[in-house]
Formats: sequence, structure tokens, C-alpha cells
Amino acid sequence: MIVVAIADDHPIVREGLAMVLTDEADFELAGSVGSAEELVELCARVRPDVVLVDLELPEMGGAAAIERLQQASPATRAIVFTAYDTAERIDAAIAAGAKGYLLKGAPAPELVKAIRAVAAGGSALEPRVAARVLARLGGKRDRLDLSAREGDVLRMIGAGLSNKQIAKRLSIAERTVKYHVASILNKLGADNRAQAVAIAAQKGLVS
Repeated sequence: MIVVAIADDHPIVREGLAMVLTDEADFELAGSVGSAEELVELCARVRPDVVLVDLELPEMGGAAAIERLQQASPATRAIVFTAYDTAERIDAAIAAGAKGYLLKGAPAPELVKAIRAVAAGGSALEPRVAARVLARLGGKRDRLDLSAREGDVLRMIGAGLSNKQIAKRLSIAERTVKYHVASILNKLGADNRAQAVAIAAQKGLVS
């Protein structure tokens, strides 16, 4: 069961998201709040697996809220769900620790897929967001001399699989997967898995 919380200052958005989540048999809605302070309090009390966070929350921005909630519940993974896709907001959210970034208007199946991917230890970036991340990273991210095995691992990262799932799929040790992931990040010049997925998507290495 994936325990999910919602933070958005618009009641109609919260209600819509709640309807999507409660339709999934493997999701449990931990709570729905309208402010950053309520979100931090909820995460400290319930410790959900995933939170959907709007970037425009009362009291503090969504990026600051992500930092705060991770202090309150380190295992909770955040997905930004917002109408804004500017480079500054994307950078701030990823730097704060967001594992996913989706734009409002994303279809329900895409949202559900992103939650499952992030809950499993993966990441989820909408293609337009991935393109903006790549544009910011610049030309120094063009080192694409990946081995065949690294290519396999990269595609599975792009599909949202965790290291443990990749290890099982490829019949290799989890520590070997970690080694390949570190090598992929180095070769792509990425700081984390989310950035690696963004670069790979723009370069056509993953769908």
C-alpha cells in the first residue's frame, strides 16, 4: 500500500486529486491539507510514502516545504504538482529534494504512474520539465559514452525502477546497480537520478 498526502491551497484541486488516488486499490490517502505548515505537521504525524506538493502554498513556498517535511519525515518522497514550469522553480524544487515534477493538467494515469515510480525509489519528470532541466545544464552534459549495461540501467531508471528492482530485473547485485548508477551520473554530468532522466529523455536515450 502506498500512503499518499496532498498539499494544495485550492480545495477543488485537493478534491480532484483525492478522487484520483482513492480510485487506486494500492493507494491510501493519508490526508489533504492547504498550507505548508499543515503539510509538515501531517508528514511528521503520518509519515506518508509520497506527497503531492503545490509550489504556491501559504506561509512558505513549496520548495521550502519540501525541505521542512523531509526533516520531519526523511523517508517521505515529494512530487511537485504545479502550474509553473519556469527554470527557477524547477531548479529550486529539485534542489530541495523533489523526486518528481508534474504540471497541473497531467492526465490521471500519468500522475498515478509517477506516484508509483517515486514510491518505488525512482523519479518522475514531465517531458517539458525534463527539457528545461537539460537546457539549464548546458553543453557539459553531453558525455554519452555509456556501456551497454549502463544503457540498460539508465532505461530502467527512466521507467521509474528502484535500484532493487533493477537488480532483480538484470539478475545482478544491488551494489552493482549502485555502481552503474554512479557511473551514469558521472558520464551524463548529472547531480542526481532526476537530472539523469531529464538529460536522457532529451537525448532520446529513454522514452
